[in-house]
This record gives sequence, C-alpha cells and structure tokens, in this order.
Amino acid sequence: MKNRRTFIKSFATGMAAIPLLPISENALLNTSKLINDEIDKQAALADNTEDFWSWVQQSYTSSSNFINLNNGGVSPQPLVVQEAFKRYTDICNEGPSYYMWRIFRKNTKAVKEKLANLGGVNPDEIIINRNTTEALDTIINGLTLKAGDEIVVSTFDYPNMKNVWKMREKRDGIKLNWVWFPVPCEDDDTMVKAYTDKFTSKTKLVHITHLVNWTGQILPVRKIADAARAKGIEVLVDGAHSFAHLDFKIPDLNCDYFGTSLHKWLCAPFGTGMLYVKKEKISNLWPSFPGENPDGDSIVKFGNLGTRSVPSEMAVGNAINFHLSIGAKRKQERLAYLKNYWINQVKDTENVIIYTSTLSEYAGALGVFGIKGMGGIEIAKQLEQKFTIHTTNIKIEEIDGIRITPHIYTREYDLDRLISAIKTMASK
Repeated sequence: MKNRRTFIKSFATGMAAIPLLPISENALLNTSKLINDEIDKQAALADNTEDFWSWVQQSYTSSSNFINLNNGGVSPQPLVVQEAFKRYTDICNEGPSYYMWRIFRKNTKAVKEKLANLGGVNPDEIIINRNTTEALDTIINGLTLKAGDEIVVSTFDYPNMKNVWKMREKRDGIKLNWVWFPVPCEDDDTMVKAYTDKFTSKTKLVHITHLVNWTGQILPVRKIADAARAKGIEVLVDGAHSFAHLDFKIPDLNCDYFGTSLHKWLCAPFGTGMLYVKKEKISNLWPSFPGENPDGDSIVKFGNLGTRSVPSEMAVGNAINFHLSIGAKRKQERLAYLKNYWINQVKDTENVIIYTSTLSEYAGALGVFGIKGMGGIEIAKQLEQKFTIHTTNIKIEEIDGIRITPHIYTREYDLDRLISAIKTMASK
C-alpha cells in the first residue's frame, strides 16, 4: 500500500516534469493536457482515503495564517485552475482582440459543452455568465408577467433574489406568496406542503432554492417541482450552493430554469456562473442585455454581455477536470462528512444550538450553529480575533449564529480547532 509521503511525492514529481512552455495557443493546450492527465493519473492511484484527501488538500494554496471556513461565500481555486487562468491571461495579453475574439472563441464552445455534460443538459440550453444573481435576475426580469399573477417564493431564498421579485411586485403588480418551513427540517412532506399550500389558480412560477445558503438545508426540489408542473406552474431553481456540491443532474430536478455560481463548489475562477433555460422556454424569455433577436429561441441571446473575461471562462474547463478527477459522489460524501465531523462533537455541548441536519439527504457541507446568550456577530468576531478562524454570521427568522462551510481541502485538524473554540465560547 502506498503511504501518504510516497503518494504526494509521486504527484509532485509528475507535476515538476511538466515543461514551462513558451506562451502560445498550442503550448497552452499541451500544458493544460499534461496537467490534467497528471491529475487523473494520481486520482486513479489513490489507494486509500487518507492519501487521496491529502493530495486534494495539497492541490490548493489555502493560507496558513488563518482557517477559512467561509468557503460557501466563494471558494478558492485549486492550483491547476489558477495556473490555467494565468496562462490564458498571458496569451490574451499578447493580442487581446485576436486571442479573445478569434482564437479562444471557438475553444469556449468546447468548455461550454463540457459544462453542459456536467449538468446533464444540452449545450444549446446553457450560457456561461458571471454568477447566480445574474443568471436568476435574467430569468426573473425576463418573464412576461402581469398584475395579479402570483409567484411562490421562500423567506429563506437569497436576498438578491427576493429583492428582484419585490421589484417586480412593485413595478408590475404581481403578488408574492411567501413560504416558511422549520429548520432544520428532516421531512419531505412538510417542505413540499409548505410550497403546495401556496399554489393557486393564479400561480405562474415557483422559485426554489435547492440548498439554502442560510442553514444548509437541502429541499426536495423534484417533489415540489412535480407538484407544480402538474398544475402548469413553471419552476425556477437557485442552484448556487448545490451545483458541483451535490451529486445530481439538472434534469433530475424537473425545472424550467436554473442558475448557479461556478466559483463556489466547482472552484472555477471568480466571477463565473451558469444559466440554464429549457429549450422550449427560451423564446418566451426576454434577455437583460438584448441583441438583434431578443425574442429568438437561441440561448446565446442571454450571453450578450459585451467584453468579458475570456481567460476565466476558459479555465472553467480546468475546474471541471479537477472536479471529475475527484468524483461527484465522493465529493458530496466528503463534504457531508466534514460538516458532521464538527457538528457531532459540539451538538450536545451546553448552550450550543444546531440549525442544520446531519442527515445526508437534508444537508451537505454547510452547517450553522449558535450559542445561547451570544449573537452571531459577536461569535464571528471572537472566532476571528481569538482563534484566527474566518466564518460568516447568519441572522434570519429565528436563527442568529454562524455558518461553517468547509471545503474538500479542509483538514480535520482545522475543524478540531473550531470544535475547541465553540466549546470554549459556550462555556462562558
């Protein structure tokens, strides 16, 4: 059995063997292929969990000065993605309009095909954009709605999404019907009923957050969507925290529209996202930045964003390769394991409140805790100043606490520091 030292040494040796090629399109493609081939080879050679996750951890450049447990906000990129982005940028700077608009334009098509395959959809149903907010705002503002039309949304949806719906309510006179459910919730029927109870004959669309950023709650999207589709109601899914985090394909959700941020759990370059629109729905949706055919049936009408970061889009392909080398199922299981690792060691501590399920079907990596007598802002302040642990505070509905989001590079040692810190603060 190969030990960890041998495993890491093997990977480092393989990477060192990759030549530093001159900057050109062919050189870049050759270098990217060599790096990705090495990733695939080392992933295949992993003969035990400890060795494999040690390799993953060393594939990132996370700071040793503090522990980052707010990966849910934006995730770091593995080194292979960072290097690809830098080299794409170097090439583009040799001749920006030539490389971005003539050379790389055809290559971004291949990246889009790879991304579509990851999502289980057709390439002509997706575009790469900048983030979930842009994707979902495109849908919400592009829908043809009139006064009196009803939309079902949740109090646990993301603020940017709630705000654009409220704008349409103010501007167009639509009606928003708000859903609430207890957290954590470990009963599908309760969550489904919370949504279906809000359906009426005037309901045009239901907005569902697949994995809630506030609490880590996973919703039974497919069951809610099936109930909605049976009544002729369209389905929009916010997949900001579920894509490349949970093991699923977009068609599994039975939705019409889907948006996500690729710089979260896919670990793609900052400012990359994806919009999905079911093919037959494209012509009925108005783009935010129209081109010549705003009522056309081509997905490209939603990508009329002007000059954009082509190096970022190109490096999405490298992020997908890294994700696939780990495997969606193995990644989801690891993330859930890390969440449960710390929760299970503090959940019975006096004064500690847990707002997230430990069941894999109801939560992934995101976990939220509170401490009686302390607000989330104060807890976050102490974690950062006294324990050098970076987190984010959460305050919504009855929740006032801290969201902990480890990633696949997070070590158990880091979570041991968190566990000790929580117990220390809770004992005061």
